[in-house]
Amino acid sequence: FITNSLQLYYKLSILSRLLIEFFYFLYYNINSFLDLRKDFLFMNDFQFISNSEADTMNFAKQIAAKLKRGDIVVLTGELGSGKTKFVEGFLSFFGLENEISSPTFTIVNEYDTNDFPIYHFDVYRLEDSSEFYEIGGEEYFENGLCLIEWGEIIKDAFPNKYIHITFRKDNKNENVRILTISLVGNFSNKILGGLF
Repeated sequence: FITNSLQLYYKLSILSRLLIEFFYFLYYNINSFLDLRKDFLFMNDFQFISNSEADTMNFAKQIAAKLKRGDIVVLTGELGSGKTKFVEGFLSFFGLENEISSPTFTIVNEYDTNDFPIYHFDVYRLEDSSEFYEIGGEEYFENGLCLIEWGEIIKDAFPNKYIHITFRKDNKNENVRILTISLVGNFSNKILGGLF
């Protein structure tokens, strides 16, 4: 009887230690878990192959035609991967091609359309999202349509719903760009209907 009790005690102590370690892990990693849930649980990915700058600009126009006030488009990718051409195409849909300027030094440029303002951010020079909050960046999200270049720097400032477009160069052809479009949050796939 004593041997059985010791074995049971030993098994229970191992089980309780495992449970304690599990809850310890969960407690200290819950924020990481929530970030993963935010980014991946409701994410749908699509891919677009651009064979030229004109392709990228035309694709941007098609995306622009489907968006409205409060929508956010986050653009990430290395220098020269096509983000600027995408922005040019996007803004040209609204007839703003003659007003385009880079917001690298001002952080944000505002463009007026008939329906809503467009805010074009270039957050390359920000350290992190705290600097974005300091300039009141989150207030722009609801007031207009936002395009955010180098958005990975301020990722934790984004609301639960946005479009993330990653730009990548093709190693085999210098003119080709691979765009991965991720609908984060409760964006409907219908928003990209007819594009793929």
